[in-house]
Formats: sequence, C-alpha cells, structure tokens
Amino acid sequence: MHNKADRLKKAKVPAASGKVDPALRHRVPPGQTVTEKFPILHEGDVPVYDMNEWRLTVCGEVEEERSFTFEEILRLPATKVVRDIHCVTRWSKLDTEWEGVLFKDLLPLLGVKPEAKYVMFHADPDYETNVPLEDLLKDDVMLAYRFAGEPLTDKHGWPLRTLVPHRYFWKSAKWIRRIEFMSEDRPGFWERNGFHNEADPFAEERFSGEALPIPEDEWTKKEFD
Repeated sequence: MHNKADRLKKAKVPAASGKVDPALRHRVPPGQTVTEKFPILHEGDVPVYDMNEWRLTVCGEVEEERSFTFEEILRLPATKVVRDIHCVTRWSKLDTEWEGVLFKDLLPLLGVKPEAKYVMFHADPDYETNVPLEDLLKDDVMLAYRFAGEPLTDKHGWPLRTLVPHRYFWKSAKWIRRIEFMSEDRPGFWERNGFHNEADPFAEERFSGEALPIPEDEWTKKEFD
C-alpha cells in the first residue's frame, strides 16, 4: 500500500543531483542536491489542533506515564541550534536554525527506566519512527517549536516536531504526540515500508536491502516554503 521506497528505487537519476559547490562537499552527503527552499513532504493531511486539548504523552519504559501541555513545553529551558538537514528524497538544506527543548534536557524529567534503549516517536496522522535513545542525547537533537526565528508552520510540524539532524529527515517526525521508551527496537512507519532502520545520510542508508541508484528529484515537484 505504501510503496514510496519502491517508487524511489525505480526512479530516474536527476540531472541536478551531485552538483554541489566543492567548498560545501564535506557537508553534503552523497547523492544530495542543496536547496535554498524548504520542501513540504508528508503523508496524510496536515492536522489542526485545539491547543487547549493538545498534549504530549510520555509512556513505555518509564516509572509513570505523564503528559505535557504546550505551555509546559515552552516553560522548559530553550536552546537554539543551526544544522544542515538531509531528506531521503535527495535534497539537503544547509544552516537551518531551530529552537526548542533539547531531548537530553527533557530526559531527567521523565523517570526513564534503565532498560529503555530505544524511543518511538508517535505523530499525527498515524505516523511513527524509531531512534536509539543514545542517538537522542546529542547536543543538537530536540523537540522543536520554532524554525528560522518563527513558530513552526502547520505544514512543517506545528506545534512540535523532532529534530534529529544526523539522520535522514524522516526520523525528524512532524506533529509528535507521544514519546514511547522501549527496551527493544521496533521499526516505525517508513522503516516497515522499505526505508533503512538507521538512516545515516553520509552512509546513504536510504533503503533496506541492496545498494540503489539515485532516484528522481520528486521533491522538486512538491510544495515549498
């Protein structure tokens, strides 16, 4: 039903791919094209929230399940980071500025059990993606609510999304609603549908299975900010 990975595997090599300023090459993973725009890519409809009802729930391998209102998230220590981001559909955007709560700053509030080794981020609509807990302790991994100095737009994940910049961008889930701590790994939505479990851009961990040619730049036909 969800054949995005198969479609990308079979698509043509884009003429623009690989044309990167030599001075930036060390920052751009193989097969990526740098864009100044911010492509809008997601599955399903953009959710609309009543912020009086919105909650972020923490569950799984924790001492006690709890939830946060958005106002409680905003009261936590905020951090700004500037990072490059890389999408599996072959675009990279450099020097993006984000603001939010570092995951490592949130963690002490959650009562996480020692057996927790992985995290599943659950997001609307019916999306989830898995990340090792160790990965989330880096100095630039956050729950983000601002981009380029402004609140996230609806289409980029308002009110809250994750930022995991050292992985392909499908690991940075929009519209997160639940953080599940797990003792064992479990594949998320795209990971179950042909995408790589680890998603390291510089290792080109795009798809599960065999090495693949560069797919078509289908993101150039989509919406942009």
